[in-house]
Parts: sequence; structure tokens; C-alpha cells
Amino acid sequence: MFDFVRKHTKIMMGVMFLLIIPSFVLFGLEGYTQFREGGETVARVAGQDITKAEWDAAHKQDVDRMRASMPTLDASLLDSEQARYSSLERLVQQRVLSTAADKSHLLITDQRLAFELQQNPTIASLKRADGSLDLERYQQLLSGQGMTPAMFEARMRSEIALRQVMGAITGTGPGTPVVADAALGAFFQRREVQIARFDSAEFKSKVNLTDADLEAYHKAHPADFQALEQVAIEYVTLDLPAVEKGLAVDEGEMKTYFEQNAAQLAGKEERRASHILINAPTSASDADKKKARALATDLLAQVRKAPDRFAEIARKSSQDPGSAAAGGDLDFFGRGAMVKPFEDTVFAMKKGEISDLVESEFGLHIIQLTDVRTPKQRTFAEMRPEIEALLRKQQAQRKFAEAAETFTNTVYEQADSLKPAADKLKLEIRTATLNSRTPVSDGKGPLANAKFLKLIFSADALEKKRNTEAVEFGSSQLVAGRVVSHTPARSLPLAEVRDKVRERLVNIRAAELAKKEGEAQLAAWKVDGANAKLAPAVVLSRDQPQQQPIELVATVMRAELGTTPVWLGIDLGERGFAVARVSKIVPRDTVAADRVQQERDQYREWWVAAEGRAYYQWLKERLKVEIKVAKPTSELTASTIER
Repeated sequence: MFDFVRKHTKIMMGVMFLLIIPSFVLFGLEGYTQFREGGETVARVAGQDITKAEWDAAHKQDVDRMRASMPTLDASLLDSEQARYSSLERLVQQRVLSTAADKSHLLITDQRLAFELQQNPTIASLKRADGSLDLERYQQLLSGQGMTPAMFEARMRSEIALRQVMGAITGTGPGTPVVADAALGAFFQRREVQIARFDSAEFKSKVNLTDADLEAYHKAHPADFQALEQVAIEYVTLDLPAVEKGLAVDEGEMKTYFEQNAAQLAGKEERRASHILINAPTSASDADKKKARALATDLLAQVRKAPDRFAEIARKSSQDPGSAAAGGDLDFFGRGAMVKPFEDTVFAMKKGEISDLVESEFGLHIIQLTDVRTPKQRTFAEMRPEIEALLRKQQAQRKFAEAAETFTNTVYEQADSLKPAADKLKLEIRTATLNSRTPVSDGKGPLANAKFLKLIFSADALEKKRNTEAVEFGSSQLVAGRVVSHTPARSLPLAEVRDKVRERLVNIRAAELAKKEGEAQLAAWKVDGANAKLAPAVVLSRDQPQQQPIELVATVMRAELGTTPVWLGIDLGERGFAVARVSKIVPRDTVAADRVQQERDQYREWWVAAEGRAYYQWLKERLKVEIKVAKPTSELTASTIER
């Protein structure tokens, strides 16, 4: 059982993403029903269609959410066929769980909804100091998402119900440590083994091939000896740096900007303060708060009476573990680094001054301002390069929309060449050779954009050699291209690939000879093990394979050990063959208690993930889920060469 779990770890851990997805709260599980009028059907759940319009909307939500959380993420990754298919799978999953929740008649009480809202950090940030919810800010936040409070709360009820569908599965695991320990014991079991390898490389010299052998293999495997499709293209990109190149900034504008923003350009003022903290969090009882205030008042009187003893008193009495040992010193900080009541007080004080009691969410503070650091005001000459770069960038951002419209229109209206657009906007025409219709998985830029490649390989571009439309491949980044030449994929004649055919066939025949020799030796050694030519014994385990092939380790660890020794033959494919003699089980070294608990926790995660995946698959079968879109391959068939 655990061997199955181990071998399918990727699948099972993936289910944690697919089935236990993070709360979408303000950004996910959008109502898709408004998109159901018509459109191509891409999937079906319980007889209900999911249309392409719904899929597009779901993918747009995913993209918007990812861009919001990771602004620097390469846009081409979000536009890929794999990313789009993942959005469809999540949409199907949401529909499956939603249908299961409806069929189970799951009801969410007002108390449960209130509890979930309180746990949400976005909602929690809208609380006032007294703990009540700022309803005006709450409504404004939801309005920005196109929702009323009633809509949002209905969606939250739906989301909680979806989690409950899986809760009975993902909230449980193996009942006792005994179960986990038994499985973990099998997983970490070690076995002493001697191995003999029959490497195919040692048999290559024994392979004799005729011309007829080469011709027969070449004829039987034409797809293995093809010249890949190849497309030579030209392309032009428009981005903010390209727009900036043609811009000039007026000297007077730079001076005006310097005069109006002198304070900001000089940098932020920083202040150094020390404090004494007496803990009195908002969750404390009234009695504890009263006791804390009395102590803080007494300490304030002490430091007011003897300001030079502030550090000494802080070391002895401050309840801030991070600064007490340093006499309460917090070093220099600017605005935005501290909680607001603390910051407002510090930046209103004079150097050497001691504040009254300042209350924050952490407790009561007594603050002493010890230093003020004002940045040096630089001259216009010193700041000129920075101001020029800033204003040029601002101009480019304002002019990009206009340049983008010119770019888009020109490549469309003068579709037989990219030169007019390049000349008009002073852009460089680049060239590239493509030998794959699939974007490079870790590539960046326009040649890694699935939509752009789809247009390049369209009939209009390949046959008519017309410009593609302008495609957005990143924030403020457009590309258009055209095909210069196209060479379709073709089978290569034997004369051109004879050496490759020979090499391939030699490897295959050598592996066959290695296997034949290994099987013969295995049969002989089973009868007379004393004459076996084996390497010195090694101890193998799943987590310590000793650099042995994974197929060999898996076979050794799966073998039934009745009476030892046990002889095994392992086919290593084109690498050859191996014979293993398993002599005994070796006890595992003693494991520390904390490590044992970590392993039990990991096993429980794997178990829950596997059961969750199985349950979700059962739901899909029960609800007759169909996905009518082919799953894209993530493997590359060729490389992209850019010049």
C-alpha cells in the first residue's frame, strides 16, 4: 500500500492543490451562470454544460489573481495552453464539488458564516479599534469587486459548503500511529543485496548489422528519423523602453519638477527612538489592562524624573523582548515602519523629548526620541540624470497607448511587411528560427507566448506570408511577426540518417544481448550460487538507493522474502540487465522521536491526499464528468533558436 503511495507522490501531492485550494474569498468562485447562454461546450458535469465563455472567464480570473499577487510573473506563462487547461480543470472541480454539495443538502448557519468571516484576514483588517466591523469600508471593498454584502456572503456560504464536501475525507487520516509506523517501516526497510550488472555498452562490439537490418529498422520507424518543421520569421516588439528612445525631456520641465519635489527627492527623514513597552493587548481583560496602565504610569514618572536612566529602566522593565536588552533602542526608521499611533507620536516629537503613554495594539509605550536624521538636499545638477529618466519613463507611459494603436493598425493595414511599422516607430526587426509550435516551457519574451506562436503557425501566416496581428505578451509589451520561409516536417531518407539508424539499432541489439546473457547467468546462479560473480554486498533502501537504477531498487524492495537468498532479474531497457541476490533485511537505525513524528505527519499528508484524490475521482465518475478539450502536452518537440 505505502509503496503505491510513494510511487504516486506527485499525483497525490498535486491533489492538495486541486482539492484543498486556498480560499478565493474576495477574488474567486465567481458566479459563472451569466455566461451559460450559448457558446461551445468544453466540459460537462452531471449533464450541465460548461461553455468556452465560462472557461475564458475563469481563466481571466486566474490570470488577474496571479498578476495581482506576483506582478513580475512572465505573462507568457499565464497565456500558455497548459495554464488555460489548468483553469478548466479548476472550473470543473468547482462545479463537481458544488454539485456534490447541492446533492448533499449542505446548509451553512449564520454562526458558521460569521466565524469564517472573522477568520478572513481581509475582513479582519476592516475592524475598528473596538472590534466592530467598519461597514462602510466593507461595502466599499466589495463594491470594488462588483458585489454587494449579500452577494459576497452567499458566495462565502457556497465556498464553505464546497470545503465541507471534502472535509470528511481531507480532515481524517490513518487512525493510530501503529498504522503509520507499519507503513513507514515498510517504506524505510533496508535490504542487503549483491548485484551483477550486464551493461549493454559491453555487448556493442558483438553486434553485427547488415544493410537489410538498417533498411528494415528505418522503414519500421519513420517518425524517429524526421526533419522537424522549421519556420524562419521576422518579428517586431513594442514596449516602454522602445517608446522612451524617441523621447526628449525639456530642461525647463526637469527644473520645475526638481523645485516642486525637492523634499521628496532628498529622501525620507528617519528618526531614532527608544521605548519601554508594557504588554496590554486588545484581547486582555479589563483588570489586566488596568494593572498594565498603573505599571506604565509609574515607569513614565521614573524616566521623566531621570531621563538619563531611560535605557537602564528599559532594560529592567520593558516587556519588548526585541529591544529591552538594547535599552529599548529601535535604531533609525522612517514612516511606515511602525504602527500608526507609535509613528505619529515619534514624528511629532523633538529630539530628547519623552512622550506620554502611547497605546497601540501591542500595549502601552513610553517613547524617547534620541536622534533625527535628515537627508542631505542634492543639487539639480546631481539629480538631473534621475529626474530625466523618471520624466522620460512617465512620458513613455502616457504615449504608449498612442504608439500601441499606431503599431497595431500599421501591421494590420500594411500586412505584407513589418518595415512600415518598424520605420514609423523606430523599432528593430529581429529574426528567429522556430522548429516547434509549442512555447519553450522556461522561455521568456514573445517567442514563449502561445498565442503569438499560434498565429505564426496559422494558415494565413504560413501560406500567405502576412503579418500576424499585434499580440500582448506582457505588461505594455506587444509583438507582431511574419513568416519568411517555411519547411514542413519530412521523413529523412536512409542515406542521410544511416549513422543514426545504426547507432539506434546497435543500442537495441546490445541491450538484447545483455539481457540474454543476464537471464542465462541468473538461471545458472539459482542452481549454483557459489559460482556467482557478484559485486560486494550493499544495503539498499528506498531513501538510500546507493546510486543504483530506480528500477533495480524498486524490484529489490518489492520482492517477497520468504527463505533467503532471493534471486532477481531486472530489465534495465537500453542500459542492459541486472541480477540481484537479496540476502537479508537490515534493521533501520534508531530514529529520534521528533523525526518519527515528522514522518508520521508526512505519511498522514500522503494518505489524506491519496484519499482525497480517490474521492474526487469517484465524484467525477458518479457525476459523469466529460472534458472535451485535449490536455496539452508539456513536453517540447524541438527548440526555439533566436538570433
